Amino acid sequence: MSNFDIILKSSKMIGSGLATIGLTGAGIGVGVVFGFLLESLSRNPNLQKTLFGYAILGFALTEAVGLLALMMAFLILFS
Repeated sequence: MSNFDIILKSSKMIGSGLATIGLTGAGIGVGVVFGFLLESLSRNPNLQKTLFGYAILGFALTEAVGLLALMMAFLILFS
């Protein structure tokens, strides 16, 4: 194994680890979405269906960003 191969492999590991930082942001985002859902439901329980629909939309968009970060990590690691 040459020095170039070692540097390339270690760079892929470091880049993949840095790409997974986006998963932390996605986890925080999901917590924020559902935290504010609970807060808004406690203020106005009559809007439960509307607010839940918005919360699911926010959850899906936030989770999509997390999945993109995970996909980038795998692309960096295995390409």
